[in-house]
Order: sequence, then C-alpha cells, then structure tokens
Amino acid sequence: MLLALVALWSLMGLLVLASASWWVAEREMGDGAFYLKRQLIWTVASWGLLWMAVRTSLRRWLHLAPLALLIGTLLVAATLVVGSTVNGASRWLVLGPIQIQPSELVKPFVVLQGAALFAHWRRISLDQKLLWLGVFGTLILLVLKQPNLSTAALTGLLLWLMALAAGVGLPLLLGAATAGGLVGSVSILINDYQRLRVISFLDPWRDAQGDGYQLVQSLLAIGSGGLLGEGFGLSTQKLQYLPIQTTDFIFAVYAEEFGYVGSVALLLFLLLFGFVGVRVALSCRSNQQRLVAMGATTLLVGQSILNIAVASGAMPTTGLPLPLISYGGNSLLASLLICGLLIRCSLESGGLAPEPRRRRPQPAR
Repeated sequence: MLLALVALWSLMGLLVLASASWWVAEREMGDGAFYLKRQLIWTVASWGLLWMAVRTSLRRWLHLAPLALLIGTLLVAATLVVGSTVNGASRWLVLGPIQIQPSELVKPFVVLQGAALFAHWRRISLDQKLLWLGVFGTLILLVLKQPNLSTAALTGLLLWLMALAAGVGLPLLLGAATAGGLVGSVSILINDYQRLRVISFLDPWRDAQGDGYQLVQSLLAIGSGGLLGEGFGLSTQKLQYLPIQTTDFIFAVYAEEFGYVGSVALLLFLLLFGFVGVRVALSCRSNQQRLVAMGATTLLVGQSILNIAVASGAMPTTGLPLPLISYGGNSLLASLLICGLLIRCSLESGGLAPEPRRRRPQPAR
C-alpha cells in the first residue's frame, strides 16, 4: 500500500508540475516541456534510489548515516563560502552542469542519525550525546546562516518530535524548544527579508504590489478555484502573475485548477499516508526502526502541510517545496529516499524484507 501511495503521489506531482510550468517554460525556454523533461530524469534517478533503499537493510543505512550526516554538514558549510547565491540565499553548490542543495539531501540522514541517537538515549554515554547534539545544532545554525529559516526550523522540529517519541526527558525537550524559539526570533529580527515576510503575512493586502505580492497572488489563485476548480491546465494565475509557481507556491496552481474538492482530496491523501506511516511505526520491532518510520512520516507529511499552510496564508512565506510535486531534483531525491526507508521499515517489521544472499560453503577437498 505504501508503494502504491508513493507511486500515486509521484505521478500526481508530474501532472501538476506539467500544468504549472508549461506556459512559463514555453515563454522563457521555448519548450513547454522543459521543466517536465528535467523532472522526469530526476524522477527516474530518484526511483532508482528508492529501490536501492528498499533492497538495503536498515542496519546498513544506520551505519552509513553518521558519515553521510557529517559530509552533508560540511557541504552546507561550503555553500556559505563557495555557494551560488539565488534570491539572496546561498543554498547551492554548482558541480559542472549539476546544482546540489545539501540542506535538502541531508534530510534522510538527519532522520537516520536522529533515530540512532534517540533510540538508545538512556544507554549511550554523555560525550556521545553531546557530540551528536552538537552536530545537529551546527547543521541547523549553518542552514540558518544561508539564510534558510524554514529548513532550519523544519530540521529542528523533526528532531524534537523524534526525541519526544523516544521518551526523552521533558526538561530537555522544553529547553530545546525554548532555545529554538529564541534562535528563530533572533534570525527574524536580524534578517530584514524574514521580518518583512512576517509583517506581510499578517496583512498582505496592505502592500499588495510589494512585500505581500506573493501571498496575495496565491490567495487569488486559491479563491479563483471555487468548489470544483477551473479545470486541469486552465489556471490563470500561473501565467506569470503568481511568482515561483513551480516550487514554493505550486499548491496555489493545484487549488485553482482542482478547487476546494481537489484541495480536500489532497489533504485526505496526506492524512491517509500519515496514518499508514504511523501504523508502520507502531508495528516495528525495534526502537530504531520505529523512530525511522516516525521521522520519515513526519518529514514527508509535515513538510507538505507547511507548504500548503504557506500558500493558503496560514503561515509566513517560507522556501519549503511540496514533496514529490514541486520542481527540483534535490528535493525529489531526498523525498523518495525517505519513502524508500519507510517502505523498508514496513518490510522489516512484517518479516518480508529480502535477505542478502549467502554463499554456500564449498565442500572440503
């Protein structure tokens, strides 16, 4: 069932992206299918990664996680030195024709290492706790420095929820939540664009042609959808009225074309996916498996809800993509790898995981 849900989510993402990007791609690139073709290539690669995740034991992924997390943290730090700056944020590393966004690619390994840490929280030594909490804290601060408040907040919230699920003490959780709130508040006060986003979120119509433009256009798109929507491919706001309609605000295009009914259907789909993910977590045999499943489900569904909340004006504007739907290879790779880990947890919890082949002992001569 999980595999079917992921396949449906992935197919739906391609269809929505095709509609949201076609007109802009035709105008800017001379090829209406430009973004769709690139996304298809990334989709094939990402499904290959999902297949590898399903075929590889969770124990091996957990052994790989510490090194991958450290490398990912170093790559995030490298974006601050040699990264490519887009819209005032240094989040990308350019490697020839490929751009990588380390803050996206590191997410699956945050889940894995968080599970490894919190599953054995009461048994590991204090220096190990401090080491990995320091690594997580460094990663969040580096992402915040890019600046990328939304991804930093999502990473911190993910780890906090995993710690809560693992039964970490309440005083530590309250202290971490307080520290996270203070760091986020300081970031908003220091960075002008973040402060303006919060102000424009409170009343976007006050400066509808300036700081509130993105949210106003998104609300117009969602409101124009009505009950049943304008129809697939018939969105008006995507005709370069709505900014970044293929990534952060792609839900607004979806809502305009499929209306209130389609939006509720998407939310029910996320609810179903979350329910299945929780069922998988509850059926896991070990704490590590359980926390990996909980973290994967929280990340996929939680990020989707945050993206929809931003597009509908329930939260300040952030730069979080809609998993498996928004344009972008890095987000797609990370999301489908996380889906693969969740499916692997399901297989191992049900005793259905394919075992590695063992060589038969050769008879003695």
